[in-house]
Amino acid sequence: MKIICIGRNYADHIQEFDNGVPDAEPLYFIKPDTSLLRNNDPFFIPSFSSQVDYETELVVKICRVGKCIEERYAHRYYDEVGLGIDFTARDIQREAIAKGLPWERAKGFDRSAAISPRFISLTEMGKKVEDLRFEMTLNGELRQVGEVKNMLFSVDKIIASISRYMTLRMGDYIFTGTPSGVGAVKKGDVLRASLEGEELLNFDIK
Repeated sequence: MKIICIGRNYADHIQEFDNGVPDAEPLYFIKPDTSLLRNNDPFFIPSFSSQVDYETELVVKICRVGKCIEERYAHRYYDEVGLGIDFTARDIQREAIAKGLPWERAKGFDRSAAISPRFISLTEMGKKVEDLRFEMTLNGELRQVGEVKNMLFSVDKIIASISRYMTLRMGDYIFTGTPSGVGAVKKGDVLRASLEGEELLNFDIK
């Protein structure tokens, strides 16, 4: 099982993050399976970072094995979606970027990939993936709103791009990128997120 995360996939987030130019193809990185945070368990802020940020994302679960998938067939490789939080040690990431180093220490630490306990079938929702909307609140305050139609690279484009380089397998998760509104968490916070009005994430920060 792989956790594949797409970066810089909403124009508004690119502007708030580094004000750079959008990429020509999807930018992605891998988190290890030890980074999964399941069942709405609490997230414990690691001692090695002075700033851990939340990034709320639509998560697609791969349902069949595929390699070199054409974009027009990519919809056959997923039928359920959920929500996730890509926790990022921002201070460590900034240092890595400045030195031209990989991001693993900032992105792949233990329990840094919160994932919703439940995934919902697109059939059950009665919507195409590009029509979905999600929201995230911190302590009851709305912080992020994501509309999948605003992604720079669609889910099908992402799957086609990734599968050129690596085989996708049943059970792989793809975090599809975060919209603007990213911010830091602190002890005592309560993070909640909903997809099409249905709450999927609700856990404490400790």
